[in-house]
Amino acid sequence: MTERASPSVFVPHNIKAAIRGAPTGPLAGLTTVVKDMYAIAGERTGCGNPDWLATQEPAMHNCPPVQKILDAGATITGKTICDEFFYSITGINAHYGMPTNMRAPGRVPGGSSAGSAAACGAGLCDFALGSDTGGSVRIPASFNGVYGLRPTHERIAHAGVADMAPSFDVPGWFAATPGVFRKVGAVLLDEQRVTAKIDRVVVLEDAFEQAEEPVATLLRTVIEFMTDDLPPVIHSRIAPDGIDPWREAFRIIQAYETWQTFGDFVTTVQPRLGPGIRERMAFAATVTKPEADASRLVHIEAREHIRQVAGPGTILVLPTAPAIAPLADTPAADLDDFRTRVMRLTCTAGLSGLPQMTMPAGTINGCPIGLSFIGWAGGDESLLDLSCTLARHCGAST
Repeated sequence: MTERASPSVFVPHNIKAAIRGAPTGPLAGLTTVVKDMYAIAGERTGCGNPDWLATQEPAMHNCPPVQKILDAGATITGKTICDEFFYSITGINAHYGMPTNMRAPGRVPGGSSAGSAAACGAGLCDFALGSDTGGSVRIPASFNGVYGLRPTHERIAHAGVADMAPSFDVPGWFAATPGVFRKVGAVLLDEQRVTAKIDRVVVLEDAFEQAEEPVATLLRTVIEFMTDDLPPVIHSRIAPDGIDPWREAFRIIQAYETWQTFGDFVTTVQPRLGPGIRERMAFAATVTKPEADASRLVHIEAREHIRQVAGPGTILVLPTAPAIAPLADTPAADLDDFRTRVMRLTCTAGLSGLPQMTMPAGTINGCPIGLSFIGWAGGDESLLDLSCTLARHCGAST
């Protein structure tokens, strides 16, 4: 298939019929779609690549997140398209097509959880399961105008959810409304909650510097509107030596671990890989263990620093994405540059393992843009509660 937009958010190997959950429960009556990386009993998981799919056997059991939402009463209506091996933030899949971003027609839906976010933004489901390694929930949530959470690392059991780079991988979800968003969290998150009152809000100026001027202006205005519902806001910087050393460390570790996950398959099967994925996999194959180990030292230092700043009660505020969704026909070189800019914003939560919530803050030229809040370790529920408190401020546009 080509990379042109497809109206479908679902993979060709979609489930044949809806999978109904328990008749009662906190998610009863709600519908959901699931990224093509979650084990569903009787179904094969494709990870965005048909050659990978061809080697897979149907799952014997549902993975924990899928079982939890079914036990809570949700109905699964489909398996969604994702970027190949989750190694992109555009949502363009060369084999299955690009899910249509109904909130920003002609523009990418964001990836790698493209189909899940697009389905949620189009009103095809009440919530959707995705995953986030380098921004794969946060970026498509921003582009499709929905709520999204990258949880605290390891707060959701994920056996049976495909790996990419385990140091950073987390299951996550999208919802069109904050109430449903919070309900899903109550079902999926484990009991390692760290409760604290939000008493400090830090606007990250070095993060805002990565955003295009219209985005930064809109989000700063929205923050001003939100001040009545927030403690006093202060302005600071998060990266003592600049963000790029963190971004580069993240890139190297992600590439190394991705090759540990998929390298044997790529080498043995030589699967068809789409543009961008092919080049990133080729790079991943070259990353050595000493290079990864050196980057892990940067990772450890960054994690300690960020967690010290964002202790219980403190939340960090930043743009989710540096710009609105790029046009679907944006040249590859420009998309690579955009990816670099995105990673400057997403690496803080990734390296720290802290939860990051994005909410739809408004539109620019009719296209959604998200505002993000990073919380403390185990503070996921506080972010979900905050989304409900701040929802009344959403919708401003320029």
